Amino acid sequence: MKEVITTHTIEIQQKSKDFKVSIHLLEEQNNVTIYNINFSSASEFQPQEVTLRWKIPAVNVKGVWKPTTDFAKRIMDDWELDHMESRISVDSPVISLFGHDDSNVMTFACSDAINTKKLNALYREEDNCMYCHISFFTERHHKITDYNAQLRIDQSQQHFSASLKSVGKWWEGFQNLIPANVPELAKVPVYSTWYQYHQKLDTIDLIEECKIASTLGYELIILDDGWQTKDENRGYDYTGDWLPERIPEMEKFIQDIHKTGMKSALWYSVPFCGKKSKAYQKFKGKFLTEEHRWAPVFDPRYPEVRAYLISLYVNALVAWKIDGFKLDFIDEFKVYPSTKLTKENGRDYSSVNIAVDRLMTDIISSLHAINPEVVIEFRQKYTGPAMRKYGNMFRAFDCPGDSVMNRVRITDIKMLCGDTAVHSDMFTYHKEEPLEIKALQLVNTLFGVPQLSILLKDASPEELSMIHFYTHYWRNHKEIFLNGRFTPQRPLANYPILKSATETHTIIGVFDNYTIDFSENTNKVDIINGQFETKIVLSSERDYGAYNCKIYDCTGKKISKSKLMISIGVSQIKVPVCGLIRLEKV
Repeated sequence: MKEVITTHTIEIQQKSKDFKVSIHLLEEQNNVTIYNINFSSASEFQPQEVTLRWKIPAVNVKGVWKPTTDFAKRIMDDWELDHMESRISVDSPVISLFGHDDSNVMTFACSDAINTKKLNALYREEDNCMYCHISFFTERHHKITDYNAQLRIDQSQQHFSASLKSVGKWWEGFQNLIPANVPELAKVPVYSTWYQYHQKLDTIDLIEECKIASTLGYELIILDDGWQTKDENRGYDYTGDWLPERIPEMEKFIQDIHKTGMKSALWYSVPFCGKKSKAYQKFKGKFLTEEHRWAPVFDPRYPEVRAYLISLYVNALVAWKIDGFKLDFIDEFKVYPSTKLTKENGRDYSSVNIAVDRLMTDIISSLHAINPEVVIEFRQKYTGPAMRKYGNMFRAFDCPGDSVMNRVRITDIKMLCGDTAVHSDMFTYHKEEPLEIKALQLVNTLFGVPQLSILLKDASPEELSMIHFYTHYWRNHKEIFLNGRFTPQRPLANYPILKSATETHTIIGVFDNYTIDFSENTNKVDIINGQFETKIVLSSERDYGAYNCKIYDCTGKKISKSKLMISIGVSQIKVPVCGLIRLEKV
């Protein structure tokens, strides 16, 4: 069945005739069209897969942006059937087609960020068109009586990142997607124990690390896996009880951390209940699966399971006076082959996704009742619009030692998540790396909130100077980095140029050997040389006049001071690897 609705010819592909599918136009202005989608029946029905499909000419389409495709932003063909999945704790229901000039060709999104669906935009060689689709109810679902969602299609002429930002704002307008407030603690540089300590945490060492980290500008330490167990096998057999076996004097340890000037957060693998835990025996039969490769997965559809998980975090907050949580593996709450989608045997929900929403809503409201400023970190892929209701820190997925991937993941999260604080994965490096290459790991995090996982006690004075310089540079300009007008360039080239600007100050990061098209009207322009080159090249189409130009190396040492004329044509500035150029208009 095809319906012609003003702008788009939308084809409805429906497997079941047990319910009616209808689409009608809600709004159309400024090349943005919003449709309402309804599934209904006179009686309760089992929803089956429904696909909405439409096409546009493949004119000026360079690539296809999806929330977590990392380096894979190429055009896919219609015989490639690897569609993107979105649900409450995985990705976001949005895709953007971008042009050779980074312009928006088409960005489409769905208002339902809770239920599972699949999306794609594929090139068909027979007619050289892009075929876009969104499929609803692609996994087993409980019976319903009605379903509503909205489809937003944006073909406005603007930068693709602006279209994605407007989708984020659109989601915020739905009552069930209102984001949580973001406290200041969510926007401070973070020290993580993971890459250096893994499960072998040592409290004496960590207090010394906190003292050093605090002087470098870090204000929060995340105690990752290992605080709760003496097991060091990198597994999850002992998860579920969450007693501080390795750090029995947890309250005093947290007090000692606070004395260093740092705040603290604890890691929890929320869904896992290891078979060697007491909780496993207590909740036997109340798991979504026991066949997971790591550990059985709690079933949040049981009220007693939700109450138990909530009590873990509430008790930790009250008893130990911690300041936040890293709640991990939320995406493992899902429908498994053995999961029954019914309300029976004590379950008060049949839908796993809706039960996850209830669990996370109750967790955050319970914690906020005790401390409204508590921080909650989630990592990709659970960084979609629904997760903004509960988390205030979104972190790039683990990519140790990979500065480019860190930058790409920060950028991809940042375009959709509004005011929610975007954090880097913890930068880390081999101790024998040259200083400038170590600095690459840090400068690639600067358009998010930096996190590090480095043994600071073993760092050289020069290394500490580098970390101190760029961390304090970030702190001094975090309003620009976090809240400025953010423009990422060339997504298919992994965003080699990033820009964030206020009315008075622009910061540009150059991460590969590209020329900057200089068009800055702010009096101050900083350029971060985040590449293994010793030059920055500016190209200008008009005369901007004279600037005072100061050059710094990666430790903050001033290398030179001069006057620079930016005129029509090309200017080249010599700057150290990972150095900083500071321009101020004369």
